[in-house]
Amino acid sequence: MNIPFFDGHNDTLLRLLEKPPESRVAAFVEGTADGHIDLPRARAAGMAGGFFAIFPPPVKTSLAGVAAAPDYAKGELPPLLDIADAQQSTNGMAALLLRLEAAGALGICRSAADIRAAMAQNRLAAIFHIEGAEALDTEFDAFEVLYAAGLRSIGITWSRANAFGTGVPFRFDADPDIGPGLTDAGKALVRLCDARGVMIDLSHLNAAGFRDVAAISTKPLVATHSNVHALCPSTRNLTAWQLAAIRESGGIVGLNFATGFLRPDGKFLAETPIELMVRHIDGLLEALGEDGVALGSDFDGAMMPNAIADVTGVPKLLQALLDKGYGEDLVRKIALGNWLAMVERVIG
Repeated sequence: MNIPFFDGHNDTLLRLLEKPPESRVAAFVEGTADGHIDLPRARAAGMAGGFFAIFPPPVKTSLAGVAAAPDYAKGELPPLLDIADAQQSTNGMAALLLRLEAAGALGICRSAADIRAAMAQNRLAAIFHIEGAEALDTEFDAFEVLYAAGLRSIGITWSRANAFGTGVPFRFDADPDIGPGLTDAGKALVRLCDARGVMIDLSHLNAAGFRDVAAISTKPLVATHSNVHALCPSTRNLTAWQLAAIRESGGIVGLNFATGFLRPDGKFLAETPIELMVRHIDGLLEALGEDGVALGSDFDGAMMPNAIADVTGVPKLLQALLDKGYGEDLVRKIALGNWLAMVERVIG
């Protein structure tokens, strides 16, 4: 059975940016032996689209290395990122997304109607998302430029602090209630996003910032790629009160496939069974209900279970849900329908 799916988070643009400029578009369109997502594999797997993240690491370091190697041994926040560095890498990935659209590889979607239209044309549907708002100035001039280019989803922080708030450090067997809440500029950003139809992503944000978003925003609370803290006590996962707040708002959580956020021992090991993924979906369903659970793989930004490996492994997860007794209607909601409904409610 081929069930189409929409993915709440990937770092594919980050991976492509590390390639020579002249080969980036071709690597995605024609396919490569590395990474987790390219166009041929996405089509083979039944991927309808997803949130294509722009994560701004310092340009002077290994881009993928920053995203893919959380250091639990230190458990500290990375240093602040200078806005000039952040804008350089953000602009590079945004330009790449626009070039992929120009090449016909995907369509940048500004609404649920755009997603449906892309699917009808057998075109990969991409939501333009930034993961960490370091490239935004506090006057929001850069916001206006990125919004015009298609930006419709913002994670206020990655796992570091910036002008708008503080992320969670990568710690295991720890609570995400670490550090201060949103700054005044961060609160203004939440109001701006609500007014303009830009989704706010709570993944990577600390507990105080989460509370601030919940108090200010009039929209459903969304965590695009996070799991259940009770099953894996990583700071990156959601505690019971956070899940309750998301449910109360009518929000949604996308299951993160990263092994260290699935395993009860918090270890990043490829030998992680699909059953642990199903267990987290069980927990999310119990906490959020059938309308509140989706997928948020973190492809190209984290270690995947061997059984999944890359985007072509997603049908194995969906089949595991069917095998467990989830009805086909529920699996289709988790795979695609819930994200589509949430985009319609928040973005338009």
